[in-house]
Amino acid sequence: MSAPQQPSTESAPAAPDAGDDVLVEDAEPARTATGVAGGSGVARGEELLVQEGDVAGDYLERLLDILDVDGDIDLDVEGDRASVAIVGGRLGDLIGPDGATLEALQELTRLAVAQSTGVRSRLMLDIGGFRAKRKADLSALAGETARRVVESGQPERLSPMNPFERKVVHDVVAGIAGVHSESEGEEPSRRVVVLPDT
Repeated sequence: MSAPQQPSTESAPAAPDAGDDVLVEDAEPARTATGVAGGSGVARGEELLVQEGDVAGDYLERLLDILDVDGDIDLDVEGDRASVAIVGGRLGDLIGPDGATLEALQELTRLAVAQSTGVRSRLMLDIGGFRAKRKADLSALAGETARRVVESGQPERLSPMNPFERKVVHDVVAGIAGVHSESEGEEPSRRVVVLPDT
């Protein structure tokens, strides 16, 4: 007769280096996309976004300490997502070429937040004002492209962009009469096409 099997001690993979703290689940109602089930959706939703920002801030502070990089963490809630920014110091290495390292750090931070809250995060991370500057540049590009398309009546395809960048372009084009925009292609080569209205 075989010995009784012990319960498995394996658990789901954790977010990469989300910290050395042991996570203990609270006896709380299930969370929904807008907060805690059964509660006030708006108030609970904002509480969850604030919690996401706090978790992200702690995670990023530990990361900065490990890397020995000076920087301050600014937390905010913008619309329906938490917003975290690392400002000050020499942050170029955390941004990387064309923001590639920034995108990777944002995904790692979202994983750490999801591990802590149990909810998929749409948190937005900016480092050294890179994303804010990129948004301003893309807004100008989208406006110029839309005006050319209105004048020429010919569609224009923009360079491949990440989802954040495409959304910026789509939002600008949506506010200009006579044109609309679509996305085409597959990641990482997905791009925006600006077309004349017919």
